[in-house]
Amino acid sequence: MASEENNTNNGSESPAAADNNGKANANEEKIHGEGSRKIALITGITGQDGSYLTEFLLKKGYEVHGLIRRSSNFNTHRLNHIYIDPHNSQKALMKLHYADLSDASSLRRWIDSILPDEIYNLAAQSHVAVSFEIPDYTADVVATGALRLLEALRSHVSATGRSHIRYYQAGSSEMFGSTPPPQSESTPFHPRSPYAAAKCAAHWFTVNYREAYGVFACNGILFNHESPRRGENFVTRKITRAVGRIKVGLQSRLFLGNLQASRDWGFAGDYVEAMWLMLQQDQPDDYVVATEESHTVQEFLELAFGSVGLNWRDHVVIDKRYFRPAEVDNLKGDSSKARRVLGWKPRVGFEQLVKMMVDEDIELAKREKVLVDAGYMDAQQQP
Repeated sequence: MASEENNTNNGSESPAAADNNGKANANEEKIHGEGSRKIALITGITGQDGSYLTEFLLKKGYEVHGLIRRSSNFNTHRLNHIYIDPHNSQKALMKLHYADLSDASSLRRWIDSILPDEIYNLAAQSHVAVSFEIPDYTADVVATGALRLLEALRSHVSATGRSHIRYYQAGSSEMFGSTPPPQSESTPFHPRSPYAAAKCAAHWFTVNYREAYGVFACNGILFNHESPRRGENFVTRKITRAVGRIKVGLQSRLFLGNLQASRDWGFAGDYVEAMWLMLQQDQPDDYVVATEESHTVQEFLELAFGSVGLNWRDHVVIDKRYFRPAEVDNLKGDSSKARRVLGWKPRVGFEQLVKMMVDEDIELAKREKVLVDAGYMDAQQQP
């Protein structure tokens, strides 16, 4: 299946396009909010984490601005349930703007216009396997993109004196790579992919701007976090998506790589709270966020297929194309610092997470089957 769905909007233009039409009047409309309402700027707002963080911040009373890339297809489906047309200015507390981490001028322009209190850099080419295929692009967006955003923030503060702005950089457990678990904030990095190497660079850029310029900048080293909103080409969602389709008769086989790779899997909805908590502290710092439990891909398979009465061995085929050039065998986080300093802990356990994802994908597969049975979709898209 494709990694993203096309968004079907009831209106004639995308949310970003509608907002973009009025961006020339952004300052006149006092885009920086009312009274004491905090303003957050999120890159990667259309992704899994961006959507959960947006929900979280809106519930906290924030005004949320998201930067999105131009695409010929709408890619805002994860935000549709909270989207309000910007013409309804009293209720539209989430606004979308076109920008890109490869375009420094757009980053500075929107920081100057939006005047955020908090910036969350979640945007990335975040698929490890894909990073081996497009390493230059991955490095440019993940590493240099973070540098561009930090420099846009620094230059904005220098020009305006708005030194209270707080910055969050999304790190990754992939940065630890082949370093033995458990991994904490003091564990040395040993990246094993272009994506992981780029995330290491972004991490140290963030530390440098904190130490050199006094920017309130935090690194959140998040271990694997999943949800029903995870992209379909990530292994967890690939599995639960296949379980749903196999259960309703739309698919018979699932092709995977290394089943013994072990990961610390948590729920993305829990992890965005940790991001926010980092920026509420008196001093900036770096934190590992993890469940402190590690499970193999095979364990995930057993739970996912078993939850619907299927045996994964009857459907899974090992395909060497899904093995990494350099494997990361075991990631297991030590999040004791985050639990002690931030007061954060995960709420959703491993079994609950798997069931949540399977249940959602069963319902999705049922809707898909309606289209297949009506002749609107080819049932043979998957083997």
